[in-house]
Amino acid sequence: MTGAGGLLRFMLRRERFALPWWLLGATLLILVQSTQSQGLYDSAEDLANLRQTIGGNTAAVAMSGPTHLLENIGGEVVFEIFAFASIVIALMNMFLVGRHTRADEETGRAELVRSARVGRDATLAAALALAGLADLAVGLLAFAAAAGTGLPAAGSALFGAALAAVGMVFAALTAVAMQVFESARAGYGAVALALGAAFALRAAGDTGNAAFSWASPIGWGQRTFPYVDDRWWPLAVPVAVAALLGAVAMALLGRRDFAAGLVQPRPGRATATAALGSPLGLAWRLQRAALAGWAAGLFLLGVAYGSIGDSIEQYVEDNPQVAEVLPGGAADIVDSYLSFTVVTLALITAAYAVVTALRARGEETSGRTEPVLATATSRAGWLASHLSVAVLGSAVVLAAAGFGEGLAYGLTVSDAGQVPRLVGVALGYLPAVLLVAAVAVLGIGLLPRAAAAVAWVVVAYCAVIALFADSFDVPEWMRRGSPFAHTPLAPLDPLTATPLVVLAVIAVALAAGGYAGLRRRDLGY
Repeated sequence: MTGAGGLLRFMLRRERFALPWWLLGATLLILVQSTQSQGLYDSAEDLANLRQTIGGNTAAVAMSGPTHLLENIGGEVVFEIFAFASIVIALMNMFLVGRHTRADEETGRAELVRSARVGRDATLAAALALAGLADLAVGLLAFAAAAGTGLPAAGSALFGAALAAVGMVFAALTAVAMQVFESARAGYGAVALALGAAFALRAAGDTGNAAFSWASPIGWGQRTFPYVDDRWWPLAVPVAVAALLGAVAMALLGRRDFAAGLVQPRPGRATATAALGSPLGLAWRLQRAALAGWAAGLFLLGVAYGSIGDSIEQYVEDNPQVAEVLPGGAADIVDSYLSFTVVTLALITAAYAVVTALRARGEETSGRTEPVLATATSRAGWLASHLSVAVLGSAVVLAAAGFGEGLAYGLTVSDAGQVPRLVGVALGYLPAVLLVAAVAVLGIGLLPRAAAAVAWVVVAYCAVIALFADSFDVPEWMRRGSPFAHTPLAPLDPLTATPLVVLAVIAVALAAGGYAGLRRRDLGY
């Protein structure tokens, strides 16, 4: 463990810009949900109506949590937000541990660190300690956000502790995955698969046999029932599992070679396929697995949203305050609901577009771009290949999301026409999504080191404006800064071509600026 303390301080310095954004995002989720829930369900009658409406909707329970939490307003907040906050915190821990262990080995930074007086286990120990500090901060901030909005302090403390415990499990699980797989990307994929399984098991337990929830880290946290039963003893399970996984990761670290994994990668073909003879084919090969994962995830989320579309009218009748957070109010409640959910799906697609566009920067900094440009491939052609995948992939992901929501909603109302209708509505957000991706391209060309930060700030800004502008009473001029504010709220409003064309032209102009900047700067800068 020699040098672990110094490495921890170094890691904290490296995370001084990124980590606060993760913590802020998780805190805002809890703060906004607590404020909205206490405003919407301010009486026992409102909560009783909510229990009656939600309790009979399997899809809503599968998306959120056990209906036992709906006994009081604090439990309702946990019901609404715990699963989604757990996903954010799990991803935060995954990237924290992966970035400072396996990713550093891939880039060669770990080898330089190991050349100093640093023990073999110090890096992994420091990374797990970093994740532990981040989870402690999550727990404290969750407590502050919940208690600060008027919820009981005891339940708020348990709420924060449960979220921190979920994060600890996924930090330790990531540590194990980074020993097993040779690349950080493969490790991330394994942990993401485990996260999806945890969500699915929790959903199966809440809608059927409760035993399934006890096989899920998210279920362990929810089964503490903050504000309702305030049970602390279930937290012993995630704490014990996290400690066991951490010990396993340390043991596996001693059984593998530096920069290698316990699972050897499958050897590739002896000769490349014809598709790899072009930069577009290479970009597609690098990103096809991610595209499939995003499309499948958005399809399933669309199915979840569409499955409760038929019951939204009854839900709003029982809880009329809910109409206040929908874009069209109660005038056309179903279309208001569909508009709101499609915007949410489009915002997630914007995150995919940014990840895909920024892959070009990742290839550049890793040194893999130089061999490509040593051929007859131009810089513009190389960047265009990655942007083409972002454009086509965003269209596919949006279509998958719209198809899933249209299919589920169409089945509930026996109307097959909802499928093409909602696919078209979802694709209407393609110009706004591509404008966000074009900001990433502009950053790659002009401010390469800050490209990722700028792009993700834009995504966060668009999400806050689209989802929380009314809650935060954001002024109109700030709302107009989001491209999603200029996209018609179909199917609530008619889908007109003019704003979509304007957004597309702006996106092209930003991407052109990125191309021009790339031609004038040094690679790897």
